[in-house]
Amino acid sequence: MIRLAPGDLVVIGIFFLAVLAAGFSVRKREGRDDVGFLLAGRPLTLPLFVMTLVSTWYGGILGVGEFSWRYGISNWLIQGFPYYLFAGLFAWFLAPRIRATNLLTIPDKLEESYDRRTSVLGAGLTLILMTPAPYMLMLGVLLQMLFGWGLLAGVLVATVLSVSYLFSGGFHADIRTDVVEFVFMFAGFAVILPFCVSEYGGIGFLREHLPPLHLTWHGGNSLQYLMVWFFIALWTFVDPAFHQRCYAAKDERTARRGILVSIGFWFVFDFLTAAAGLYARAVLPGLDRPIMAYPMLAETVLPPVAKGLFFAGILATIMSTLNTLTFVSGQTIGKDIWLRLRRRGAGRPGDATAATRAGLAIALAASVPVAVMIPSVIEIWYTVGTVTIPGLIVPVLSAYSRRWVLAPRYAFLSMLLGWTVSTAWWLAGAAGGYGGPLFGVEPIYPGLAASLLAAAPGFSGRNISQAPAG
Repeated sequence: MIRLAPGDLVVIGIFFLAVLAAGFSVRKREGRDDVGFLLAGRPLTLPLFVMTLVSTWYGGILGVGEFSWRYGISNWLIQGFPYYLFAGLFAWFLAPRIRATNLLTIPDKLEESYDRRTSVLGAGLTLILMTPAPYMLMLGVLLQMLFGWGLLAGVLVATVLSVSYLFSGGFHADIRTDVVEFVFMFAGFAVILPFCVSEYGGIGFLREHLPPLHLTWHGGNSLQYLMVWFFIALWTFVDPAFHQRCYAAKDERTARRGILVSIGFWFVFDFLTAAAGLYARAVLPGLDRPIMAYPMLAETVLPPVAKGLFFAGILATIMSTLNTLTFVSGQTIGKDIWLRLRRRGAGRPGDATAATRAGLAIALAASVPVAVMIPSVIEIWYTVGTVTIPGLIVPVLSAYSRRWVLAPRYAFLSMLLGWTVSTAWWLAGAAGGYGGPLFGVEPIYPGLAASLLAAAPGFSGRNISQAPAG
């Protein structure tokens, strides 16, 4: 249980009020049509693009603390560098093309490039990829620690505080709350390091009190394990939040520059979180629950008010991702799956907005019980990434390619086999008592191989996907 002084409660209260005020400040006219509700009318300037993307792409902060506590600076190699690399490639090769389409979602692009069945299957995989349940769990656990509530109560309160404004404000509300959360997440982690250095010392203290492997690039992990996380970072190419913000950017140049600038902010934030994780291991070597590394470090070293700001920063980091994932999940359920299964064509104006609002309710109802039951955020990232990315990566990249263009039936087959093979491989390893992956091979590898083999006969040099949709 964390002990909060009155000053801490005031800071946390100010944070929640600022988020709710930003979320509910959206005027009704700003979301009066589908593009307004789903993409805020495509208004994102460079500062807004950067703040909303940076804050959204970093929600698993307690998992980052757990990984840093267990494996040291290898966390930066696994959770940082590959994402910088693939985000840079995304910026140069995909971002301008995504913005030029004037579409709304990844399934829209899959239907334009291939067919309806590929779009619906892609929407289903996107829904798995973007489940908000782990972030509901993290917020619930944090509120449980801060206020002594039960886990279910913490999850419910956290969910209401994080996403209630999405029903009325849509993507406008998501953007405005992300701006508030961007400020708090950086302020929260910037405040803890000076206190750690002042209390315990700098790099000399860490070298003396950390296990030797914590200061190695691999952290004691096998090369195959490290390589799997590099492949999981391919997630960047198929992440709907990346695509959503590119679709919403003011223009193609903003989309590209926004991602490149965001990489710099992620680098800074990774430095702050990695350093805090190292101090947590050095100061609290006997911690029973490593997922609590950051909260317990704050409890140990921070005075009142500073502690409140730090916890507001953790809350902001999680909530900024939770509101986006919930919104994308609602959009996927309502617009990308239900409307496509119900009818052909684009439907009437306003249908996508209404369907997304209904999808939001379904996503929340389905995610809350999952959040209460899931065991580990790191395990969820790992499992979801290894079984869904093999199905999505080849068809999505091909849809935007000017050279490697897939015929529709091969795109569907590539997506289906990539997903089913990786999932079957994971299930066989889990059920077969191997104590690890089947035959020691991670599921993502056979899944990617199956996807590429299925796609290989269907590539052509003819570009069928470059004309803007208008």
